[in-house]
Formats: sequence, structure tokens, C-alpha cells
Amino acid sequence: MLRLMQLNRNVRSIRRYRQIITVFAGYGLGHLLEYLNLAQVVAASRRVLRRSESKVAHLSAPQRLRLAMEELGPTFIKLGQLLSTRPDIIPAPFIEEFTHLQDSVPSIPFDEIKEQIERELGVPIKARFALLEPNSMAAASIAQVHRARLISGEDVVVKVRRPGVTEQVETDIDILMGVALLLERHMARSDIYDPVAVVREFAYTIRREMDLSREGHAIERIRDNFKGDATLHFPRVYWEATAKGVLTIEYVDGIKVSDLPAIEAAGLNRREIARRGAVAFLKMVLEHGFFHADPHPGNVLILPGNVICLLDYGMMGRLDPAVKSYLTDVLAAMTERDLDELVQIIIGTGDVSETLNLSALRKGLADFIDSYLDIPLKEIEVGRMLLEFIDLVTTHRLKIQPDLTMLVKVLVVVEGMGRELDPQFDMVGHLRPFLEQAFIEKRSPGRLLKELERGLESYLSLARNLPRDVREILNKLNRNKFRIDLEHRGLDRFSKELDRSANRVSLSLIIAALLIGSSIAMQTNRGPMLLGLPAFALFGFTCAGLVGIWWTIAILRSGRL
Repeated sequence: MLRLMQLNRNVRSIRRYRQIITVFAGYGLGHLLEYLNLAQVVAASRRVLRRSESKVAHLSAPQRLRLAMEELGPTFIKLGQLLSTRPDIIPAPFIEEFTHLQDSVPSIPFDEIKEQIERELGVPIKARFALLEPNSMAAASIAQVHRARLISGEDVVVKVRRPGVTEQVETDIDILMGVALLLERHMARSDIYDPVAVVREFAYTIRREMDLSREGHAIERIRDNFKGDATLHFPRVYWEATAKGVLTIEYVDGIKVSDLPAIEAAGLNRREIARRGAVAFLKMVLEHGFFHADPHPGNVLILPGNVICLLDYGMMGRLDPAVKSYLTDVLAAMTERDLDELVQIIIGTGDVSETLNLSALRKGLADFIDSYLDIPLKEIEVGRMLLEFIDLVTTHRLKIQPDLTMLVKVLVVVEGMGRELDPQFDMVGHLRPFLEQAFIEKRSPGRLLKELERGLESYLSLARNLPRDVREILNKLNRNKFRIDLEHRGLDRFSKELDRSANRVSLSLIIAALLIGSSIAMQTNRGPMLLGLPAFALFGFTCAGLVGIWWTIAILRSGRL
């Protein structure tokens, strides 16, 4: 049974590989496949796809890649959305284009939705729902949403995972991991970009997003973090109608945060809403380390009393204590415009390459800080400032935590909504109390004592393990088993090119030998005759001609003369 499942998965992978290559080549992105040493595949598809390439020739490379991702479905759409939060690994034009990825697809038939709900819940729909609207409220690549009413009378929203999407995503993850391994072998500076780690992060994220019960747990975790805060409302999760493929939550009727006329008509306070939203988001990030990572205007509703309700908790961000400390230190140094402190923070992370040009980094940071000297603090856009900082740091080949880059993109969105609501919105002013509190906590006696205890424990552990490690090294030296492994990156590609060149030389020698031998046989006039000419000579000339023609066609199709 396991072998049969593996065979089915391999068949799906082959079909999916063919589809991906066809779509990429059709959008004129064959050069990306050639970069992965898949030039033969591209050459085989080029003649068939040349006509479709002409239809997108006027589009830029980022636009063509976005369209290809949208055509390839949920996995590639989500990958593009993830990459749009990673300015440390892809250029700005692609990031800007990936923000326009459309995750909307036609709704699947209602009968399939009902079957999926019953399969996930394990009971008939009538056992849980008194009413289920056949028309969807929204349909995305992973799930679609329907209005419903529970048998107990509550109005709810039911989010249903699309049938078959799990298998497709798993197949795509296998393919992406194979591509990442190829990139690791052929891409310069792959140790900085770490494509395998990017795919692993993406696989972890999308698998969690497909498990809709995790979204329910995320809602409850955020609600618990803000327990007693009357300025926020979180939808109730109905666990009796929730499973891995189905999420049922309270239906919330509110005004979209982007609908400013409706907010004013309802008598709500735009400035207070902006303040509450900023404080709530900063608490999520700097206090809880667990934040809503997709707070676009469609996911934010305003309720009576200036209460804010967040929707769609499928994408969440997490910051561990070390990253939170790094973020608060960087923000404090930026708002104080302290160049020396900013340099020390970056170097102090320990994730610095040997090739780092410290003087160039310092000059870049000085120019960065100087560009904000004449701007009043209340006019500084913190999100944009952090984006510029990340762009500067990654230019010098320094790594940035993925969750931190995601946070910065979210901060830009939150700050933009705040300024829409209140033209006088001051994110720095809302941020300052959190930075002051972080400063006090970082230097509190209890915190300093804990750090001292951790340091002593580390030294004690080192002292305990040192004799054993030294003994192991000496034993290996005595047995001549001490070995140092060296890895030469890029040598595989050179070896392949060398093998290809050797094969061409060998083929040339074979053709030359056939021509020379056939010419000698032609002069002897011995052996069997055909059409009055030596048969062996004709056979040799024919073989040499056919091989030469085949070889010429192969070279022309590869595009490498």
C-alpha cells in the first residue's frame, strides 16, 4: 500500500513538473529554468510555446512571474505572498508586483462543499447547521466561506477547505524543495539566501494555514492575550462545528475600516480608532510576540463604541524574545538617531559574515540616519523606515529573521490605515511608551540576574563538556581518524560543463573517423558494392551525415553555438 501511495505521488509530481515548466516557459520565463540546468527541457518546449510567449512579451519580468504564479494555483500564490515579505532575498520590483497577487478563484459547487463539511465533521450537515447558504461569501485558493446558522440559532461563518488542495500543495512542496536544492548547488552566495530554509519555512506556514482548526486556536490565543480589553472584539469559535478542514466562527456585522464615510455617519471617532489599532498591534508585537500577519482593510471591522474586530487569522507572525529584543533595540536607536548604537546592535547579533565591509556599512547607516534628521518624529513612517533599514542591511549580506521582515510589511499596512483614519497619526508617539517599558525591563534587577544565571550555566556546561571533547579529538588523532571536510561550491556545474565538452569532442572524433574510413574504403573499390559504390563507404558516409545533422539540430535548439 505504501509503495502504491508513493507511486501515485510520483505520478502526480511528474504531471505537476510538466505543468509548471509549461506555464513558466509560456510566460517567457525559460531563463529561470536554464539557470537550474534545465536547458534541455526548455529547448523541447520552446517551439510549442513561442506563440504564447509573444502575447506576454510586452510585460515586465515581475509581471510575467506574478501571472505564472496565479495560474499555478494556491501553493505558488502563497509562496509569492511570502516572498513579498522578504526584501532580503528578492529585488524590490518583484516584491512590489507580488503584493498584487490575486488569491480569488471561482467557487466550487455547493454539493462538493456539503460533502467536504460532512466528511470533516463526521456528521450530516443537519446535525450542526439549521441553514447553510449555497452561495459563497468569498472564494480563495485554499478555502471558501459561506454564511450559516447553527441549530442553536447563532449566525455564523463557515470556512471550508477546498477538496484536493492538500494533495496539490504537498506535491508542490516536494517540487519546490527539489528546486531549492538545485538553487543551493548552482546559485552564488546560496549560504546567504538559504533557499532550502525558505522552502521549509514556507512549507511550515502553508501547512498550518491549511489546518483551519489552528486558525481557531490562534483566535482564542489572541483573545486570551487581550482578556479584559473592551476596545477589541474577537469572533467566537464554535468547536462543535470545527475540524481541520472546517472552521465555524461567529458572524460579525461591522463597518470596514476603509469605509470612512460610513464610519463618520455612524458617529464613530476615527482618531480614537487609529489610536486603539496602533496600541493593539504594538502590544501584539512587543509584548505578546504573537501578531495578526494579514490585517489588510478587508480584515478589519469597526463596531459600535469604536471597537475593533480583526478577521481571518490564517496567517500569524511570531517573535521569540531574542528577536523582540533586537527589534526594540533597533527602533530605540533609530528614534534616538544613535548611529554607534545601531552599528553595535547589528554586529552584536553574531550573524556577520567574514566579508563584511564595516566601514561601508557604517557609512550607509550614517546616510540612512541623516535622511531622517530633518523630519519631525511624528511625521516619520516607522514601517517605511524599517523597510529601508532591512534593504540596507541585506545589501551588506547580513541575514534578517523572516518573521521580522513579515512584521515590517504588516507595520506598513497598519500605519497606512492609521494615517487614513487620522491624518495626524503619530506611530512614533504610540511606539515610545513600549520602547521605554522595554528599556526598563531589560535593565531591571530580575532580568539582569536571569541573564547572569544563564551565562554561568553556559560556562559550567562548557567546563563539563570540555574534557570529553578534548579526549575525543585526541583519540581520533591517535587512530588517524581525524578528518576535515572541505566543500567546493560550484564544482558540480564545472564538472558537468567539462563532461559536455568531452562528449562533443568524442562525437567529433567519431564523425571524423567515419568520414576518413569511408573515404579510404571509397578508394579501394573492394567488398560488396551498392549502386556501383562500396557499400561500407556509403554506410559510413550515411552514419556520419545523420549524426552530424542530429548534432547540429541539438546545438541550435539549445541556443548555445
